[in-house]
Amino acid sequence: MDLEQLKYPIGRFEAPADISKQALKGFITDIRYLPSLIEIVVQTLDAAQLATPYRPEGWTVAQVVHHLVDSHTQALTRFKWALTEDNPTIKAYDEAAWAELPDVAKTPVNVSLTLLHALHTRWVNLMENLTEEQWNRTFVHPESGKTIALKTLAATYSWHGKHHLAHVEKLKERNNWH
Repeated sequence: MDLEQLKYPIGRFEAPADISKQALKGFITDIRYLPSLIEIVVQTLDAAQLATPYRPEGWTVAQVVHHLVDSHTQALTRFKWALTEDNPTIKAYDEAAWAELPDVAKTPVNVSLTLLHALHTRWVNLMENLTEEQWNRTFVHPESGKTIALKTLAATYSWHGKHHLAHVEKLKERNNWH
């Protein structure tokens, strides 16, 4: 298996040109169920398996779980900024550096799973109550300079959750951890 396939088991994210109400509902559904799907896929893993990188020079399974909380907290915050400010420039963060912080190394994955469930409940409650006008609100990402609509951010994080879920699922398959 080549490195590209290990890095992007479901392919790289491509922002849809047009996002329908039906597509948005699908993205919200993906985001709603991600915490349960991640919990199911990691619940039988022991400490050594949780400490296994999903690819050479990649994050461990535990780091992936903790990263989902960090990243999706940023996503909810970006939603709130876009909903309460006029096209704000959001703050970027160094994902790789965050994955190396002591809270990631010292915190059991069940703590992050609990946070992920709570975070996604709030995020889904927010998204399910947005108007079409609110879905079209935007923010600027400082690294790319791109203006991003909340519709596109929902698509991004629908993909992001499935992307990291596939990292763990594929690792389990390759190592026969069933």
